[in-house]
Amino acid sequence: MAAKETKNKILMYKNKPLVRSGKTIYYGFSYEPFVVMINILTTKKVGETDVADRVSVQLISTDPTARPSERIIKKSEKKGLFAAMDVGAVWLERALAKK
Repeated sequence: MAAKETKNKILMYKNKPLVRSGKTIYYGFSYEPFVVMINILTTKKVGETDVADRVSVQLISTDPTARPSERIIKKSEKKGLFAAMDVGAVWLERALAKK
């Protein structure tokens, strides 16, 4: 696979897209009622690579009419990206099932 093809592919996790902007990762479809926002607060070195250490995870509403303070449905801080993705995926799945 050529590098150009890889660059244009969207990374998926449990059939939902992951979009990264700096130290923020959005998980879910923006047209659905909720998405998960993950912020990498701190990193640590593992060998030569920086790895997420402290991570903030939030379930947020995509309702454009809601005030910013009302958009945050749930929030937590986790140790590591895997733990944040795990809890975020469960939150998102449950929130979307209710709608």
